[in-house]
Amino acid sequence: MIQALGGAYMRRGHLLSTPPYEVETALKRLGATLRTARLRRNITLAEVAQRIGASREVVGEAEHGKPSTSIAIYTALLWSYGLLDRLASLADPATDDEGLRLASLRERRHASTPQPLDDDF
Repeated sequence: MIQALGGAYMRRGHLLSTPPYEVETALKRLGATLRTARLRRNITLAEVAQRIGASREVVGEAEHGKPSTSIAIYTALLWSYGLLDRLASLADPATDDEGLRLASLRERRHASTPQPLDDDF
């Protein structure tokens, strides 16, 4: 399966093994942030893994930003640290400047003239 990512086409397996640099960096940053949140709460890998129903290894992989880690694991970790509300703001349409700009370009500038109904069946 081939997917488009940032204008470039890549195979799905390639995305998981060697993602674009920006994706890899973002995942590593998210993983480090989750690790910091866990340590500040003085929670062990085993405790958080049990809390979210995953293995210690999977939690460790998320904390290292492994690309193949399920988004469900990242989401569950955010939930377990009380940070889940922040997930909703990631792709909030109200703060998507480019999307808002593109939508405004497609908006009608003038009302269209109503067309008479055609009742000829």
